[in-house]
Amino acid sequence: MVRSRLTYAALAAALSLTLVEGRPAVVTAQAPPTAAVDRSYLNLLRWRSIGPSRGGRVVAVAGDPVNKFTFYQGTTGGGVWKTDDGGLNWANVSDGFFKAGSVGAIQVAPSNPNVVYVGMGEGCIRGNATYGDGVYKSTDAGKTWTHMGLEATRQTGRLQIHPTNPDIVWVASLGDPWGPSPDRGVFKTTDGGKSWKKVLYRNENAGAIDLVIDPGNPNVLYASTLELRRYPWGFRSAGPGTALYKTTDGGETWVDISDKAGLPKGDKGRIGLALAPSNPNRVWAIIDAAGAAQGVYRTDDAGETWKQLTDNADLTQRPWYYHHIFADPKDANVLWALYRPREFTLAPVRNEQFRTLYLAIYLNAFVDAGRVWDSRYGAVNPLNNTWQEAAGMGLDLVTSYDQVFRIEYTVNRRNEQTFYLHFAHPF
Repeated sequence: MVRSRLTYAALAAALSLTLVEGRPAVVTAQAPPTAAVDRSYLNLLRWRSIGPSRGGRVVAVAGDPVNKFTFYQGTTGGGVWKTDDGGLNWANVSDGFFKAGSVGAIQVAPSNPNVVYVGMGEGCIRGNATYGDGVYKSTDAGKTWTHMGLEATRQTGRLQIHPTNPDIVWVASLGDPWGPSPDRGVFKTTDGGKSWKKVLYRNENAGAIDLVIDPGNPNVLYASTLELRRYPWGFRSAGPGTALYKTTDGGETWVDISDKAGLPKGDKGRIGLALAPSNPNRVWAIIDAAGAAQGVYRTDDAGETWKQLTDNADLTQRPWYYHHIFADPKDANVLWALYRPREFTLAPVRNEQFRTLYLAIYLNAFVDAGRVWDSRYGAVNPLNNTWQEAAGMGLDLVTSYDQVFRIEYTVNRRNEQTFYLHFAHPF
């Protein structure tokens, strides 16, 4: 308490408080007598965080392929956090190593869980989107990190790591949202990030936003580009720079498949991608397009022809932000779509050859003395392509790093089992 008493003494000497008719008057600052106040007392003052301790929105999550209770999350303003107990406790692992706080993508190497790559700068652009500074890599499961370049790419949409060689990585870089730049597109490294080659480039106004890989044949990847420009007064999230590409040689060459039969014509906005590991010829794309052309599309012949499955507007709300879809690793008929419904209600979505998907958003702020409803955390284990549910039921928001607010995405597959995908969002 010595420090507190000295601090208060210094403040009391610097301020005078007078009473007017028994009531406190306005506090006025007065110059302290030179002989009475030792300015070294000010050295006792230290900055400290008073919250919130979370780093904002979470747009990047990755699970350890071996340890089912280990997960990483990348925040849009607070770096990378890690849990080893299924989400009960989280610790920041990037402070002291990262020079930027905004994270856009995280991947753990399927062949070596000690190797983790992080792409900086969120790809979901808002008015307060923060720049990133390229790619960081850890070879000791997040204990230490090394910066691996690509500083000028600013924002990252997605990362993919070769399933058997952790030195081969592809990065979908959106680039600077505020102006034209050549530092955008898909970049590839074959030496663990020591050097990078730009293998896909649309133009200076359109960067890469999504990237999926066939785990059984890593020479096959699909990428989408997005023409987006942020202005102080608004932004443009569609244009001729938006396109869909495919490579069959590991990214060395790419073919524009945007005009394949069944896909919408004209300018398009963000395209989210998913590939079915159990049937790699089946690929989905959720596309922001004009009118009834928006929605979810699917190909069953590896991109040659496409069919629109739904134009449900709930799935395409705020497409520049929510266009994320994920394929079930075992069942090629199941697709998960994360979105913000127009109302916070349970919304069944029925489409051809799709099982019934239920998606609801639960908004909890200091509910039941700071506890949320039966919170669960999980992810797809890339080692055996199974869903693994982590611990964390009844997580206390108040004692767990003073977290007071969460969004829970709930997916129910034919009422057989309920999955929970966890994201965080500040007030």
